[in-house]
Amino acid sequence: MFRCMLRAKIHRATVTDSNIAYEGSMTVDEALLDAVGIKSYEQVRVSNLNNGERFETYIIPGKRDSGIICLNGPTARKCLIGDVIMIFSYGYYTEEEITGYSPKIIRLDEKNRIT
Repeated sequence: MFRCMLRAKIHRATVTDSNIAYEGSMTVDEALLDAVGIKSYEQVRVSNLNNGERFETYIIPGKRDSGIICLNGPTARKCLIGDVIMIFSYGYYTEEEITGYSPKIIRLDEKNRIT
């Protein structure tokens, strides 16, 4: 049996930009992606602390160390610049793999720097 488990989380990211004209996805500072092991074009779930919205999209890397968190295309309607969000990535694991398992979680300050 496989269980779907939280694999990675970016906690309390602040939305810095939105681009409704883009075809879709979410741009995230590449350094933050590396820190939690989220890959380009990986599916993520996003939760907005300001309005309760939850949605799925995929990640594209943004300029390293820029702090960018940009919602593109339709997802730009789910958050406002300045909203605080959580970004979750999940994976499927066997019972043996989850023994002693813990996800990779980073926490960010208001400028999207790892605390």
